[in-house]
Amino acid sequence: MNFDRMLERAKRLDGCTVSIAGAADVEVIRAVKLATDHGLSRFILFGDAREIKRLCDEHDIAESTIDILHVKGEADIAKRATLAVRNGEADVLMKGMVSTSVFMKAVLSRESGLRTSRTLSHVALFQIPNRERLIGVTDAAIHIAPTLEEKVDIIHNAVGAMRDIGYELPRVAAIAAVEVVNPQMTATMDAALLAQMNRRGQIKGCVVDGPLALDNAVDMIAAKQKGIASEVAGQADLLLVPYIEVGNVLYKSIMYFAGASVAAIVVGASAPVVLTSRADTAEAKLYSLAFALLHAKK
Repeated sequence: MNFDRMLERAKRLDGCTVSIAGAADVEVIRAVKLATDHGLSRFILFGDAREIKRLCDEHDIAESTIDILHVKGEADIAKRATLAVRNGEADVLMKGMVSTSVFMKAVLSRESGLRTSRTLSHVALFQIPNRERLIGVTDAAIHIAPTLEEKVDIIHNAVGAMRDIGYELPRVAAIAAVEVVNPQMTATMDAALLAQMNRRGQIKGCVVDGPLALDNAVDMIAAKQKGIASEVAGQADLLLVPYIEVGNVLYKSIMYFAGASVAAIVVGASAPVVLTSRADTAEAKLYSLAFALLHAKK
């Protein structure tokens, strides 16, 4: 699986609509242009209607592919965009030019948001040069120091999203600093428990192994040098990080040092959420939309 194939799968979906909170931004509109040119979805664009219309005209976006709704104030923009998804007018919610805290407050609102009984978590997919397959990282954005129970939910969320884009049995590596269990290192203890829970059928739809250090999770030679033999070692599809600092540094290292392309969504709500960064390119937003739409339609 790579982003081009993921995009082709998403283009075959019918009747998709995306609600964007804060669409008066050039990178957001560039992503809308790319998506509409690919026939990916329609859009409901919330924010300063005059500026959104100007940007859409500037980028030659067909009026038939968008609805523009004028809303003032970040909180109201985020609320109205979220309500459009809650009410079934759109399949996916996307963050535009509104602050993350305001946006997530709208998502988590019990009265008007997308909250469910499930844990929310962040899933990122990376296409790294010279690697054939995408590799996932979770959770690099929401959980600061997840408990063992939360890690189970995070795995379930990420595995569900990866299965929706074509991974039949994702291989999950529970990452730690070392590949041996050390009672003084919580990450290794949790990783071993997660692997055992998977073997006992408490975590389904994937293969989990750990603890694994990053090198022997993704490189077969490194795994063999350490004498690690498993279905996951050296060929992980998904990296479960123990803490947000690990996920954040890994995420940015893959992007800035390896030159990877990224797609990222938040799962666990009643609909997928595209939580973009201002630094994300229009192409990254496009891939994230494709990821979210495939997950939504499944």
